[in-house]
Amino acid sequence: MTALSRTLRMAAVLVAAALALTSFPHADVAAAVPAAAFRVLVFSKTTGFRHDSIPAGIAAIQQLGQQNDFAVDATEDDTRFTDADLAQYAAVIFLSATGDPLGAQAEKDAFRRYIQRGGGFVGVHAASDSGYNWPWYGQLVGAYFRQHPAQQNAVVRVEDPNHPSTRGLPAQFTRFDEWYDFQANPRPNVRVLTTVDESTYSGGTMGADHPSTWCHDFDGGRAWYTALGHTAQSFSEANFLHLLLGGIQTAAGAVAADCAVSTPPVSTVISLRARANGRFVSADNAGANPLIAKATAIGSWEQFDRLDAGNGNIALRARVNNRLVAAENAGAAPLIANRTAIGPWETFQLIRNTDGSVSLRALANGRFVTAENAGAAPLIANRTAIGTWERFDLSASPGF
Repeated sequence: MTALSRTLRMAAVLVAAALALTSFPHADVAAAVPAAAFRVLVFSKTTGFRHDSIPAGIAAIQQLGQQNDFAVDATEDDTRFTDADLAQYAAVIFLSATGDPLGAQAEKDAFRRYIQRGGGFVGVHAASDSGYNWPWYGQLVGAYFRQHPAQQNAVVRVEDPNHPSTRGLPAQFTRFDEWYDFQANPRPNVRVLTTVDESTYSGGTMGADHPSTWCHDFDGGRAWYTALGHTAQSFSEANFLHLLLGGIQTAAGAVAADCAVSTPPVSTVISLRARANGRFVSADNAGANPLIAKATAIGSWEQFDRLDAGNGNIALRARVNNRLVAAENAGAAPLIANRTAIGPWETFQLIRNTDGSVSLRALANGRFVTAENAGAAPLIANRTAIGTWERFDLSASPGF
C-alpha cells in the first residue's frame, strides 16, 4: 500500500469516526424527547371586546402543554381554518374570541367539517360572546352570553365530580371572576359540570340553576366550555387550571369522559303565586278576606327555599334577591310583610289541586294553626285564614 493510499484510508477512518461522534448524541437526544401526545390550537382573534387576560391564557395553556405532554400553537390568523391545517389538531381552543372571529364562510365551513370529523372544541369565557349570527356555533358552545354584573367573588359548586375536569376539585370553592348570564339555560342540551351560586353574589339573573361549565358531544365532535376566566389572575389559580386542563384533555379525546346530557338536579327553590276564585290576587284586590294580608306583591312570583319536612309536608323559607329574609331585613318592599319569622323554616301541608294549583296549610307542633291559635310566636302573623286551604300557583321548578 502506498503512502498516499494509507493517508486516504486514515482520512476516511477519521471522517467516519467524526460522523459517528456527531450522529449518535443526536439520536440519543431524539430518543429522550418523544413526540407530544397531541396538538392543540389556541385561537384568540377578537372583533368585539378584547380581554386583557388573553396573553396570560395563552401562556398558561402553553405551560399546561409542557407539563402534560401536548403541543400548543397559538394564532389570531383565521385564514388557518382550512381542512388541511385543522387536521393536525386534536382540539381548537377559542380563548375569549369575540364578535365574528371567523370572518369568511369558507373558514366557518372548514371548522364545522373539522368538528364533524371528530375534532374537539374548548371554549373559554367570552367564547360564548361570539358567533351570534352563526347558530351552529352557538349550539357548539351551548349558550350565548347575555350580560354580567360587576366582577366579584362567588361560590362555584361542582355538580359532576366524576368528569376529569372536575374530579379532585373541592365540592365548592370561592373565586373572583366576571359571572356570565346566558340567553338561555344550556342544561337541556349539555352535561353541566359546575354551577355558580347566585345567592353568593349580586346581580345574577338566571336563578337557582346557573351552569358555568359544561360539556357535550356535538355534531360528531366533542365540546367543553367554561364561563370562568375573565381575569388574568384566573390563569394562575390551581382550581381553574385543573378545570381547564381536564377540559382540554377530554375535548382532545386524550382522556375519556361522559358528556351525556345531565338530568336536572332536584330544585330546592319554588315559586308561589296566590289564587282566589281562580285568579291571581294581591292584597289590594283580594277582597274582604285577602288570601295573605298585607303582602307586598302576592300577584307576582314569590321565591322560597323548599325542604322536604317528611309526612308529605314541606318547609318554606322566603327569598328576596336570592337571599333568605326575615321581616326585619326584607327592605322597603319585603316579600311578605308582617311575618313573625320568615327567616326560619316554616312547615306546611301541601296538596295538588285538579286545576293545577297547590294548596298549603300551616303546621305548628304537628297541628294546623291560624293566627288566633298559633301562640305567642305565630308561624305566620296577620294571616286571615291559615287554617283553611289557600291556593297557589307553583312555578315549573325542576324536581317539584
